[in-house]
Amino acid sequence: MKELNNPFVVYGYKGAPYFCDRKSETEKIVKGLSNERNVTLIAPRRIGKTGLIHHVFAHIKEQQPDICCIYFDILATKTLEQFIQLMARNVLGRLDTPSQTALHKVHDFFSAFRPTMTFDANTGMPTFSLDIVKSQEEQSLKRIFDYLGQSKKRCYVAIDEFQQITKYPDTDTEALLRSFIQFVPNVYFIFAGGKQHMMSDMFLSPERPFYQGAQIVNIKEIDEEVYYRFSNAMFQKRGQALPESVFHYLYDKVDGQTWYVQALLNRIYSNQTGEIADIDVDQAVRELIDEEEVAFENYYSSLTTNQAALILAIAQERLVKSPMSQSFISKYRLPALSSVKMALASLSESQFIYQYHDGYIVYDRFFGMWLRRLV
Repeated sequence: MKELNNPFVVYGYKGAPYFCDRKSETEKIVKGLSNERNVTLIAPRRIGKTGLIHHVFAHIKEQQPDICCIYFDILATKTLEQFIQLMARNVLGRLDTPSQTALHKVHDFFSAFRPTMTFDANTGMPTFSLDIVKSQEEQSLKRIFDYLGQSKKRCYVAIDEFQQITKYPDTDTEALLRSFIQFVPNVYFIFAGGKQHMMSDMFLSPERPFYQGAQIVNIKEIDEEVYYRFSNAMFQKRGQALPESVFHYLYDKVDGQTWYVQALLNRIYSNQTGEIADIDVDQAVRELIDEEEVAFENYYSSLTTNQAALILAIAQERLVKSPMSQSFISKYRLPALSSVKMALASLSESQFIYQYHDGYIVYDRFFGMWLRRLV
C-alpha cells in the first residue's frame, strides 16, 4: 500500500494503517455477520460509521476472500424506485464472473425489466439499470433478492443512511424490505443510519417491521487515550511529538467526534513541522471555519428569528440540558415556551442541533464555533 502524504484521513477509507481503533466494534460486527445475524449501526453523523463499514469489509475480504461485500448509501434516494435502481447498480453482476456470464444471468432474471449493462469507468465492473414502472416496483425488488439468493454465495450488504426509506412516499417500504430480507439465507445486512432517533424507532419499536430484526451496535466516540496514541504515532513517524495536553485540548474542543478530530489533525499535520501547541489547534480551527463561512452564513440566514435566537443560545452554552427551562429562556431572552418548543423541534429535525448524551448541542461543531463568533 502506498504511504499517504497525510495520514489523517478525512474522506474515504484508505486502509487499516490509517484507521484508528474500533477493534471492539469491528469484532462485534464480524461476529454478528458470521453467525447469521443482521447488524444495525446507530450513531450520529460524522462519528465514523461509513469508515467502520469499509474497515469491516476490508477485514472480511482479507480473511475470507470468497465472501462478497457490497456497500451503498441511499441518502440521495427519494422513492422506492430510486432505491431499487441504486440497489440494482450495486448488486447485479457482483456475484457472477466474467461479465458475459453476468450479462446472461441478469438478462435471464430480469428480462421483463429490460436490463441495460454499462461498465464502471473506475473499476471496469459491469453495472445494470432496470426499466421499472410503478406497478412493477415490488416484483423488480423481489427479483433482486431472488438473484442474491440463487447464487448461494455468502454475501454481506451494507445499506448506509437506512432511515431514508421512512421518507419514501411508498408507506409500506419497511415491511416490503423486511419480507424479502428475512428469506435470503445466504445474505446478511448491515443497516447504518445517522439519525439515531429514527433508527432506534425502526429497530427497537415493537410495532415496526424491523423490530428485533438485527443486532444493535452503538458507535460512540473513540476513547481519548487510544486516539492520542494513534495520533502521536503518526506524528512521530516524521520526527514530531504531539503533546498529550495539546491533543486533549483538540479532542475536547470538538467533543471527540471523529470527523472533526481527523479534520483538525489533518490540518495541523499539513501546517506544522515544528513543536505543536494549542495555538496550532486554534489556527486549524480558524482555517476550517473560514473555509466554511459562506455555507454557515447561508445556514444561519435560512433560520427563522426564533430558530436563530435558540441556536445562538445553545452555541454559547455548548451543551444545554434543558433548553425549555425557564432559567435558560430568561437568560437568553428567548420567546415564549411554545415558540422555543417549535424552534427546537424544527432545528432537531433539520439536524442543526442534536440531543447529545445529556443535553443539546449545535450538530456541526465548526458551525457552533462560528455562531459563538457572532456574539
